[in-house]
Amino acid sequence: MTINEEPDTEEQDLFEHHRLVMTKGQQLLRIDKFLMTRIENATRTKIQQAAEAGNILVNDKPVKSNYKVKPFDVISIVMAHPPRVTEIQPENIPLVVVYEDDQLVVINKQAGLVVHPGFGNYSGTLVNALMHHFQDLPLFNENSPRPGLVHRLDKDTTGIMVVAKNEIALAKLAKQFFDRTTKRSYIALVWGDFAEDSGRIEGFIGRNIRDRKQMDVFDSEEQGKYAVTHYKVLERFGYVTLVECKLETGRTHQIRVHFKHIGHPLFCDELYGGKKILKGTTFSKYKQFIENNFELLNRQALHAKSLGFVHPVSGESMFFDSELAPDMLKVLEKWRTYSNFKDTFTD
Repeated sequence: MTINEEPDTEEQDLFEHHRLVMTKGQQLLRIDKFLMTRIENATRTKIQQAAEAGNILVNDKPVKSNYKVKPFDVISIVMAHPPRVTEIQPENIPLVVVYEDDQLVVINKQAGLVVHPGFGNYSGTLVNALMHHFQDLPLFNENSPRPGLVHRLDKDTTGIMVVAKNEIALAKLAKQFFDRTTKRSYIALVWGDFAEDSGRIEGFIGRNIRDRKQMDVFDSEEQGKYAVTHYKVLERFGYVTLVECKLETGRTHQIRVHFKHIGHPLFCDELYGGKKILKGTTFSKYKQFIENNFELLNRQALHAKSLGFVHPVSGESMFFDSELAPDMLKVLEKWRTYSNFKDTFTD
């Protein structure tokens, strides 16, 4: 019997966290059998794999699947991904593979690629591509809605992602993202200039009360989940600024909503108000310059530059870096040219 059960989701709902507190009347029972009765759609195999990966803690210590639950035990378990909700069809979608071994694959995601199926996007996603590329692997034959995924990028955000190729790698990588031990950096072009060379943005991120497609920053944990973004100025162009972002948390649209919150929406981010002229002059040449950039980029100026994590089997520290996508590079070159020749953008 339990007196407290608190399911929670982290890192874009790609894995589940459950916390259970036993009462004094709890009978001795193998923890794998016990958790099967407490977690919906969780099989004994997946629970045992979670234990093998060190993802089941009792009183803050990892236990094996044959551990006997006792009165007053506090159980914490991280499951690699939620139960399946729909059948996934393999699709031959090209992927840019940066690194691959028997346990995982690291890709450089292109713009326009939705990571996993959802409402309005049941095909043409990264998951559909993974189901095709790894169809001989058991993990990609179970019709899970998110096989191998432990984190995600927005549809129009480019950059580095890691995908697990088996259940153990999935569980161990999911634990690293849940524990926030991964190292991630992003590059963003945002509207406006900054007085300081670096800063910290924090707040509770939740759904916007007027537009459910947007996230917003709130003052209370009752309205959202705590999020922290650190940024450093890389290059100043006067009306826009190139920044590096490092995340302590992994919330939906975190960088995009955080920068909007402090008055610096991402350049060309239509959802968060960045696809209009927010800074600059009234000259027609400048207006045309901005519109040309919007047409060239046509997405939020955000790239997942690097990712560091511990290999789930070898224990080796791994780090992957990537170049900015061509459309973002072209826009940056245009801004550098503009900064050097501002006088030519006057009537």
